[in-house]
Amino acid sequence: MDNNDILIRLRYALDIKDKDMIEIFELGGVDLTKEEVLKVLTKSDDSSDDDHDYNGDITENEEHIKCTNSMLESFLNGMIVFKRGQQDPKPGQPNKPDRSIKNHSSVNNVMLKKVKIALKLTSEDIIDTLDEAGVTITKGELSALLRKEGHKNYKECGDRYARNFLKGLTIKYRG
Repeated sequence: MDNNDILIRLRYALDIKDKDMIEIFELGGVDLTKEEVLKVLTKSDDSSDDDHDYNGDITENEEHIKCTNSMLESFLNGMIVFKRGQQDPKPGQPNKPDRSIKNHSSVNNVMLKKVKIALKLTSEDIIDTLDEAGVTITKGELSALLRKEGHKNYKECGDRYARNFLKGLTIKYRG
């Protein structure tokens, strides 16, 4: 599952309108026009991992803009601000948080954490959401998925969990 697919599924699950997508990207620090957002929300013809652009540049062709890791993280950060409001930085805290997505393998973990924050979900809510999609996960397994990369109990979130989490959100929010 590539970053564009995550954005498409998240947008559908939460029924986010085009105007709100633009605002969420802006809150995350990425300025996109409506046309560019629509190009990001198209599936690529070839979704091979070799084509991913990890340095934050926007690569585009006529009908598609590839969503980079930094774009996706900016969107997720913007969604937190959009759903919960701007948080004032604490004294001594940097204004811009460090990037959580270090490589492509951590994308699903970061997406799970940031959607959890944005929607004010508890661990039980996530377990129920996955259960709606037909996936059973224990609280311990979920805790391992939500840990910081590098922690001894950290577990990489596979596409199966990410896809079914987004499917469960769709069932929960769209009926």
